[in-house]
Amino acid sequence: MVGVSAPSDRSAQHRPRHNRPALIALVVVAAVACLALGWWQWERFESSSGTGQNLGYALQWPLFAAFAVFAYFRFVRLESEAEEEQAAPAEVAPKPAKAKKAAPREIPAGILPERPKVRVDRPDAGPERGSDPALAEYNKYLAQLHADEIGERVRAAGLDTSDTERSAG
Repeated sequence: MVGVSAPSDRSAQHRPRHNRPALIALVVVAAVACLALGWWQWERFESSSGTGQNLGYALQWPLFAAFAVFAYFRFVRLESEAEEEQAAPAEVAPKPAKAKKAAPREIPAGILPERPKVRVDRPDAGPERGSDPALAEYNKYLAQLHADEIGERVRAAGLDTSDTERSAG
């Protein structure tokens, strides 16, 4: 026949990728191993030296086995969806399998409360320095306490050089 060529490229002849015997064997081995570990932990729990930790592991291992099986089926589904997207013609938009509501990427306006507006006229803006003499005296007291504490720490560390004179040479 003219105009019809035999499929020679690998993409036309490939078998479904999710039927990989090695991957299936890996999932089966992982699930059986997890179930065996669960059984072993259950036996340890029932023994005279068993603890609640053994019971916890005995209940967790079957969940790990179920997750291995779930992950395999999820992998197969995602892989087949990817193959369908590649096989679809480029000009036809693929139909979404399920209508999923997209998660918002930013917080919509009006959900959060308004932040208070702070007006700053100059960088050192704050309460007027002379507006409250009691506040000014208290701040001076706190500054003196802080300076005294720093001085004590420096002396305790042996770094106080005010009483000794060092030469530069």
